[in-house]
Amino acid sequence: MTTHPIRTCIGCRGRAGRDQLLRLVWDPAQRRPVLDRTRTAPGRGANIHPDPACWDLAVRRRAIARALRIDAVAAESVWAAAEAAGLGRAGLGATEQGA
Repeated sequence: MTTHPIRTCIGCRGRAGRDQLLRLVWDPAQRRPVLDRTRTAPGRGANIHPDPACWDLAVRRRAIARALRIDAVAAESVWAAAEAAGLGRAGLGATEQGA
C-alpha cells in the first residue's frame, strides 16, 4: 500500500492530498508569490486549495506571508497568483489590503 503526501491548506486549514492542493512559492525577482505548477521550485512552499474561499481566508488571515516566512504580502499580488491558477474573486467581498 502506498501513501500519498498529506498537506494542510493555509486558507481553510483542511488536510488534503498533495495533488489536490496548489503550491505557492516566493519569487524574490518579482517580489510576489507565484504558483509552482511543477512542485519543484526551491524554497519554502505554501499549499492552498484551488478554491477562491480558501484564498480569501488566506489573505484575510495573512497566512501566506506567515507560511512563506516573509514580512508581508500585498493582497493584490496574492490575487494575481490566484488568477494565474485560473481562479478569481467572483462571489467574494473585497478583501482588506493587509500587508
